[in-house]
Amino acid sequence: MKMTVVKAAGGTDELEIAEGTFGVPFKEHLIHQIVVAYQAGGRQGTRAQKNRSAVSGSTRKPWAQKGGGRARAGNIRSPIWRGGGKTFPATTQDFSQKVNKKMRRVALRSIVSELIRQDRLITVDEMQSGPKTKDLLARLAAFGVTGRSPNVLIVAEAVDDGLALAARNLFRVSVRPCDRVDPVSLIAHERVIMTVGAVRKLEEMLA
Repeated sequence: MKMTVVKAAGGTDELEIAEGTFGVPFKEHLIHQIVVAYQAGGRQGTRAQKNRSAVSGSTRKPWAQKGGGRARAGNIRSPIWRGGGKTFPATTQDFSQKVNKKMRRVALRSIVSELIRQDRLITVDEMQSGPKTKDLLARLAAFGVTGRSPNVLIVAEAVDDGLALAARNLFRVSVRPCDRVDPVSLIAHERVIMTVGAVRKLEEMLA
């Protein structure tokens, strides 16, 4: 299987890639499961409320059980009292879901293969840039990604500081090293630009 590589200096070249990694069928049910698990892992789940044992206050019985003419009361921390605890308090929760490494690799192979079939993946020989956003926009235009606000994910073998600074002002342009590519970013962006080094490293990771 061959992939077209766009050169920064102009022209194109061909790159031989493994069909078992970049030519697999699209598995929608698996990708949906992986994306849901990834987004669930991003939830903080740090909400917390106090029950009757966590609020401040005495545990002494406020008055005698009988003889006072008032309703019986155990302590002032009761949920029916002002300043008491919540009856069913919200507690911290872990929303993360377990995903096997094999499932994640299969899902990433399926996503990358579908990007190639839809012509949304652009392979370039190198993607180094200075810290100026204008220079990055010009380089993206040379690769066929135009517009004042391009929606693109740049995947490099190693991200340099200049490329990260240039993409920081473009809110729909993301830069990731190859080993930190996630399924949500690959799906969310309209185009994905990947260097040859990143393709080789990704091919090794997903083999």
